[in-house]
Amino acid sequence: MNKTQPYSLFSEFDINLFKAGKHYRLYEKLGAHLTEVDGIKGVYFAVWAPSAKAVSVIGDFNYWLEGEHPLFVRWDGSGIWEGFIPGVDKGTKYKYKIHSHHNDIKTEKADPFAFYCEKPPHTASVVWNMQHKWKDTRWMGSRSEKNRLDGPFSVYEVHLGSWRRAEGNRMLTYIELADELVAYVKEMNFTHVEFMPVMEYPYDPSWGYQLTGYFAPTSRFGKPEDFMVLVDKLHQAGIGVILDWVPSHFPSDAHGLGFFDGTHLYEHPDIRKGYHPDWKSLIFNYGRNEVRSFLISNAVFWLDKYHIDGLRVDAVASMLYLDYSRKEGEWEPNIYGGRENLETISFLKELNEEVYKNFEGVQTIAEESTSFPMVSRPTYIGGLGFGMKWMMGWMHDTLEYFKKEPIYRRHHQNDITFSMTYAFTENFMLPLSHDEVVYGKHSILGRMPGDEWQRFANLRLLYSFMFTHPGAKLLFMGGEFGQSGEWNFEQSLDWHLLEYDYHKGIKNTIQALNKLYRKQPALYEKQFTAEGFEWINYGDHENSVLSYIRKGNSPENRLIVVCNMTPVIRENYRIGLPSAGKLKEIFNSDDTAFGGSGVSNKRIKTENIAWNGREYSASLTLPPLGVVVFEVKNEVQDK
Repeated sequence: MNKTQPYSLFSEFDINLFKAGKHYRLYEKLGAHLTEVDGIKGVYFAVWAPSAKAVSVIGDFNYWLEGEHPLFVRWDGSGIWEGFIPGVDKGTKYKYKIHSHHNDIKTEKADPFAFYCEKPPHTASVVWNMQHKWKDTRWMGSRSEKNRLDGPFSVYEVHLGSWRRAEGNRMLTYIELADELVAYVKEMNFTHVEFMPVMEYPYDPSWGYQLTGYFAPTSRFGKPEDFMVLVDKLHQAGIGVILDWVPSHFPSDAHGLGFFDGTHLYEHPDIRKGYHPDWKSLIFNYGRNEVRSFLISNAVFWLDKYHIDGLRVDAVASMLYLDYSRKEGEWEPNIYGGRENLETISFLKELNEEVYKNFEGVQTIAEESTSFPMVSRPTYIGGLGFGMKWMMGWMHDTLEYFKKEPIYRRHHQNDITFSMTYAFTENFMLPLSHDEVVYGKHSILGRMPGDEWQRFANLRLLYSFMFTHPGAKLLFMGGEFGQSGEWNFEQSLDWHLLEYDYHKGIKNTIQALNKLYRKQPALYEKQFTAEGFEWINYGDHENSVLSYIRKGNSPENRLIVVCNMTPVIRENYRIGLPSAGKLKEIFNSDDTAFGGSGVSNKRIKTENIAWNGREYSASLTLPPLGVVVFEVKNEVQDK
């Protein structure tokens, strides 16, 4: 094998951008790139290691021997080592052997910019180029319409390794998922899927949240282009793809980013900012320009090369606060004496500005659990610039409420209505995510009180309340058919439960709710603004009944929603209405097709009887533990 030859893909402009933290396409320069120099095929390697005094590429092509193929350090102080190695081909396994100036330390690292990695527990990078002929032109051309904030946004959260398994507990491949998962998501009427992290990670119990290969889809399920096929098939089926993205921390595995060149290169050198006590992991140095370029380039990479439609940014709260999970004396205030991490705030704003500027129709979503202001507001008015934020308060309060026996719910009406006091301070997504069905919390169904019928009725009630509450929706896999046990990442979901009518009824309920949500503009056009919601009565504590109006852009787009949080059938239940007309029942969670008892309403004419502070009203029959949704037809429309 020929020795390394001097070669570079970097221009002076690239270097200046990199040093300034403004190079957002680093994956086109750093890493391993198949190329041809003077008619000779090989690979250009480039790695950032400013504290190194020597860097070699070691791999199966040179028997993993240090010094056989050294890289050349650039003269411009960028800290980039590079070179062209003739004869190296696609599929070659490699790492970087880095000899540090710092205490003469030697590290052996996977390529931070590798497009493909060995299947864990092996840790080498693999030379690769991604070749896929995309067939999603129609989706990409209409993505702005499909992904807009005033459109339906119902997300199915998926852990690829445990959604469904083949015989012998074998995980499905990307290609198999491209058939089975796509068909299922389409059948269930979800608008989007969200994949828990697909970037390469070494440790299965981390569920993908401890990344070592930020630019490589995990090889557990196939090759990079196989993952492209999965995304492509979802797009062709009209389904958007969101990826969990983890810029908040990374593991200290020997082959990973930690202590990369014998120094704290990617992580903050101060343990108070660079070490995460909860997850025993390392925290990026958001104030270092080159690290910001690395992270923003990574976000851009998935949107660019894999046609991803959105990024759900993990653990934003842990990034925003210097005292997150730290005791007194374990953190240092910012320059103004506050607890906010100013470097993180600056980084997140820059990230969102770059994403929204360059990719039409995408969304970024913050998993942020505190009251930090303006997370989903534009940066030009002082916000962080995210498109949406998870509504963790709604999730917590709602699950706590539904755990209670219905007889006690009258004492907790404020818990279930409280979310509406702040529902429009952000663009909220309502999440019932994987975090809510692990570590002894029980499944969502497992939280529901009562006998078997009541437990399933309560679950239908919860989902119906969720889908008629303002905000986008997210449901973790298994929840859509009432998974009984907690989620176990080492095995398939309990699909056999669909042999039972009650579980089949939950599945039918979610199908119908997704269809209702997509069909009714009143449920999505103003889902993030106060103009889209109006209480009829939130104060009927004694009966544990809620009633409200959902509104779309057109005055005709109005829905009446009534929730009966008890197992008592309520006949002749009167609610006030904004105008005369007729009510047509269009959804009832007590439908027999869902496993309900079939208590329903025929077409109801309003009466000129004042009620709930309104001139008109109607008398309804409320099903037990049920939600009823009515279309409003005024007198003019009815003629």
